[in-house]
Amino acid sequence: MEVILRDDIEKLGTRGQLINVAAGYARNYLFPKKLAVPATEANKKIIEQERLAHLRRETKEQADAEDLGGMMAGLTITLTEKAGEMDQLFGSVTSKDIAEALAARGYTIDRRKIHLAEPIKQLGEHKIPVRLHREVTIEITLHVVKEE
Repeated sequence: MEVILRDDIEKLGTRGQLINVAAGYARNYLFPKKLAVPATEANKKIIEQERLAHLRRETKEQADAEDLGGMMAGLTITLTEKAGEMDQLFGSVTSKDIAEALAARGYTIDRRKIHLAEPIKQLGEHKIPVRLHREVTIEITLHVVKEE
């Protein structure tokens, strides 16, 4: 059965793409979740208009993310945490802590956009990737210092 995807679906296709799927998969999963529509001429025209609007919106969001990335380039944040003798933190620094520190600096960044492989548990300097947009990723520097 031919369907037009209304959203990006991993391992299946991207928004606006015309694909062939099993009829049961389309009826029982894609259509009820509004992830796809049947490939009729009327739906093709509607999806093309939605695709153009999505592209305009995506371009604006990417430009905004690039502007924000330019403002945040080279940003350094210092967090003060309690630590033991071997520079081991008693707790850990998570993406939530980093997001709060950025908010204190005037940058409102969602914590899910801050990509930490694992929480930081050591004092020192750390490079933190922040994904502002699908195609815009910047690195900020985080200094974790010992609380006196």
